[in-house]
Amino acid sequence: MHESGEMYLETIFMLSKEKTNVRSIDIARKMNFSRPSVCRAMRLLKDGGFIDIDENGFIILTETGLEYAEKIYERHTVLTELLISFGIDEKTASEDACRMEHVISDKSVNKIKNTLCKN
Repeated sequence: MHESGEMYLETIFMLSKEKTNVRSIDIARKMNFSRPSVCRAMRLLKDGGFIDIDENGFIILTETGLEYAEKIYERHTVLTELLISFGIDEKTASEDACRMEHVISDKSVNKIKNTLCKN
């Protein structure tokens, strides 16, 4: 999956933690993207089996989509914690983690996570 797809899944995941129903407009506002861009992305995610869209237009992560979104969110959280532990302010750490989460290997994330848990 491309970085943009991962960002959409993570955004849907985070929004679904904040509100019961997630719509395309919520995603567009959160990501500061146009509605047509979000609609195109939702179509691709739906075709890929990552989301479902109900009759009211609410976006629901499928089991596969939820697993993928949780993985990306965990990477973001672990990398943010690591950077904060180095003394980087929370805002910068979160922004940098957002870029890093898409390229780092599972092996590296797991090693970081295990190291952080020991401390």
